[in-house]
Amino acid sequence: MRVFNQFGLGNLKGDVFGGVTAAIVALPMALAFGVASGAGAEAGLYGAVLVGLFAALFGGTPTLISEPTGPMTVVFTAVIVALMVPDPETGMVAENAMAMAFTTVMLAGIFQVVFGILKLGRYVTLMPYTVISGFMSGIGLILIIIQLPGLLGHASPGGGVLGSLQALPGLFAEVKAGELLLGMVALGILFLMPRAWQRFMPPQLLALVVGTVLAVWFIGSGEYRAIGEIPSGLPSIQVPAFSAEEWTTMVINALVLAMLGSIDALLTSVIADSLTRTEHNSDKELVGQGLGNLASGLFGGLPGAGATMGTVVNIQTGARTALAGLVRAGVLGVVVFGASGLVENIPKAILAGIAIKVGIDIIDWGFLRRAHRLSLRGALIMYGVIAMTVFVDLITAVGIGLFVANILTIRRLSDLQSEHVRVLGGDGQAETSDLQGLAREERWLLDDAGSGVALLDLSGPLIFGAAQTLTRQQNRLDDTRALVIDLAGVPHLGVSAALVLERIIRDAARRGCRVLLAGVHGQPRERLERLGVARQVAPGDWLDSRVEALRRARPGSESAPKGTVEA
Repeated sequence: MRVFNQFGLGNLKGDVFGGVTAAIVALPMALAFGVASGAGAEAGLYGAVLVGLFAALFGGTPTLISEPTGPMTVVFTAVIVALMVPDPETGMVAENAMAMAFTTVMLAGIFQVVFGILKLGRYVTLMPYTVISGFMSGIGLILIIIQLPGLLGHASPGGGVLGSLQALPGLFAEVKAGELLLGMVALGILFLMPRAWQRFMPPQLLALVVGTVLAVWFIGSGEYRAIGEIPSGLPSIQVPAFSAEEWTTMVINALVLAMLGSIDALLTSVIADSLTRTEHNSDKELVGQGLGNLASGLFGGLPGAGATMGTVVNIQTGARTALAGLVRAGVLGVVVFGASGLVENIPKAILAGIAIKVGIDIIDWGFLRRAHRLSLRGALIMYGVIAMTVFVDLITAVGIGLFVANILTIRRLSDLQSEHVRVLGGDGQAETSDLQGLAREERWLLDDAGSGVALLDLSGPLIFGAAQTLTRQQNRLDDTRALVIDLAGVPHLGVSAALVLERIIRDAARRGCRVLLAGVHGQPRERLERLGVARQVAPGDWLDSRVEALRRARPGSESAPKGTVEA
């Protein structure tokens, strides 16, 4: 695996232009997410620079733009809220609460690097869409709710979603009209700006500029809540800190951040692939994302992931290599090191409006409108995940959502697998329709209740869902003289199904029933041999074809009619 991402000077103009444009788009988003998280606007800027820089250097998607995103900001905000809860005995917040929050970001980065090293990239996004959609929509709602106080001109009341909802009546009663107007101006620009204009000016930047000009000229400096001074120069290093009491919480939150960031980045990488007709390296991308979050947490920055908006803008303006990501990080670095004074007067209400628009965009409106038409169960799972994400916590939402979705999937797979397990012949209960699809000779060999020959016909992958069906069918084999088990159509035999088959074969051999195996090759044969089935089945009764096994199972079958498969 190559260490660095794909760089080149063959597309220098496009990469530079793409990087500059992506930086312009990223600036207002970074400020908005920094303020929204409670860590400060500078944390958003540091995250935008560091996550973007390291992901561009070491990632596996050349055109991917990585920065703080709405979902990652919401999870990180929840981490800060959890760690800033006052001690019930002393009433004091832990002195190193913010340091522990940034340590969680570092841990998330380490987990992502481990995911990449273990080559788990291809499995990260293997989650039911209903759970992903519900989780993302819930995060969008959280972002909207926690930004409503800022839109009304007030500081966050604390307490996360429930705290904001409980405080809203009072905040509406004391709304600051000037700041509400600024926030509505920002939302108006973001929603109403013609798409053709957006090619020349990102709506977020226009909202930032227009809102700041209106605030300075018509409201007056000091009469509204502004970002304030942002430290210039290098950020200070956040020494990793944790307490024994918070360690478990930090690890769990770090895993959530790592999983969410990995899913966000890899899904955006797929979008980048479709736009550039390339193929990204998922495992390498996870390493780059992990190093970016590790560096961001170390210097007090927000966690980040692949950002769809920045990536699309980057590609559409001509970028094709990771050089664009370096240019973007450099432009934002200039703002951090030398132009931080330009953003001091930006109103927080404008940033709240921008964050609310991001929350609205995160909600999966398309699936919400038609989920009930596709699957009522899937829709209920999605609505449940949304409710738990907003009102309980993110970890519980994902855990219960995955559990319920997987249980329903297993049930459906079991139902489907039961259709590929059937017993023919033996007790004379086989209907004519059951024998369709068999060759004429096979039908003749089985269509005689007095022959005592039964066929256990299996097909498709047989995993644990088929074990119960096999057990139910075992009772129909008690009076058979010879049993043919056809595994020619089984590419994979799971442990549970193999154990049931072993029991069927052992029981048949114990009561003197001859067992013949047909078409057993590859993994199924290897698994049965390891279980010791060879001791129960004679060497000459392992046959290549079903018809040959049926001939041996029924004496006097030489006069059987020959023929092809009949429908």
